[in-house]
Amino acid sequence: MSADDVHAELARLGVATVYEASGRCGLVDADLIQIVPGARAAGPARTARCGEGDNLMVHAAVAHARAGDVLVLTLPQPAPVTLVGDLLATQAKGRGVAALLVDAAVRDVDDLRRLGLPVWARFIRARGPDKDAVGALDEPVEVGGVTIRAGDVVVLDADGAVVVERERVHEVLEAARGRAARESEKRRRLESGELSYDLDGLRARVESV
Repeated sequence: MSADDVHAELARLGVATVYEASGRCGLVDADLIQIVPGARAAGPARTARCGEGDNLMVHAAVAHARAGDVLVLTLPQPAPVTLVGDLLATQAKGRGVAALLVDAAVRDVDDLRRLGLPVWARFIRARGPDKDAVGALDEPVEVGGVTIRAGDVVVLDADGAVVVERERVHEVLEAARGRAARESEKRRRLESGELSYDLDGLRARVESV
């Protein structure tokens, strides 16, 4: 199974399933805005740590991006300063980037939606950045309490984002497949009228007290 196939399957399985299957590890605990409704993506992280209020390193990250990467763009402290607008997103899409995770602001939202590149951001603001500070590429960054290293897999959908350590990708994928299969069977039973109150043994917990 190719890496692209693995990432596509993780994206299809989704954030909640991958998070639970991983042992509840790697959840990005931040209020993220899904800029393109319905978007979902997964791919290896390419990280950029920018200077405060500065997006010079975003330009560098886009220039060094590989097809399928998820660009994880950060500041020393999250702030409502734009790191990405329409022009940078256009370049990223042209490079084959899978998605952007922006722990800061984006702007040109109508244009971003028309472009269709999956983008998640902490803020939407028109406030523009400087382009002066040399930061770092492909070094570990922290977003929402989770350390993200270059090559860790980031999964994104309407529920937010979860990070799978690169060493655990195949293990977590197998566990997520199993969880999805069990949930599919359980959904069938719930649709037939059974209750999770009984299927999960919850009735006994409540009513035997």
